[in-house]
Amino acid sequence: MPELEIVRPAGLLDYAEGLALQRDLHADVVAGRSPGALVLCEHPSVYTAGRRTERSDLPTNGAPVVEVDRGGRITWHGPGQLVAYPIVRLAVPIDVVAWVRDLEQVIVDAAASVGVHAERVDGRSGAWVRGADGTPPAKVGAIGLHVAEGVTTHGIAINCDNALDAYAAIVPCGIADAGVTTLSVAAGRPVTVDDLADTVVDRIRAAEHGMRTGHRIGSAAHSTTTARTTTARVTTADTTSPSTAPARQETLV
Repeated sequence: MPELEIVRPAGLLDYAEGLALQRDLHADVVAGRSPGALVLCEHPSVYTAGRRTERSDLPTNGAPVVEVDRGGRITWHGPGQLVAYPIVRLAVPIDVVAWVRDLEQVIVDAAASVGVHAERVDGRSGAWVRGADGTPPAKVGAIGLHVAEGVTTHGIAINCDNALDAYAAIVPCGIADAGVTTLSVAAGRPVTVDDLADTVVDRIRAAEHGMRTGHRIGSAAHSTTTARTTTARVTTADTTSPSTAPARQETLV
């Protein structure tokens, strides 16, 4: 099968333009005009709210918020954070949770490539870094997805060398009792988006290939926690797919 097309816009990608780009790529994959694409980008500073966002999560500083169709709650994107949107058709039978596990592994592997040990935390999604002094784990990578007609949009965000002050105005991902960090903080040296980009491309390609061949990169050891860590909401019945999977799902991490 042809490899995913890599799309990496120059400079900061306006968030609204990024949504439009995803919609266009999604339509191409659904129609069979594209085997799939991977968008790598950085956004200007922006808060985005998934469908499960609660009023108590919203910015305390009055900053605007963009409502999006992914699952989950509120998060922040901005310069110094690598955002990757894999626009891919999920293998049949569709297993959104397994794809989430694969994307978590992408973040874990990307962190390892710059010398940072990231891991999953039971009951929570994304990838986390434990404090050297015994402090609770802090989130370094988040996942938010939307699946329509069997094809994904949205994806992962990995904090590289971004500032963290924007997170202070919100409850990131609706988690009030844990913090956020960056790979630069965890590594004790600068880690940039460029340092991580090639590894993320390689690992997402491996995840997509593994999904199709039955050799998923996500750890099977975590399959028993998926009911606690990830939710998938069916909103539209599928009447055209040969599988019984829903046409439209959404999940947050």
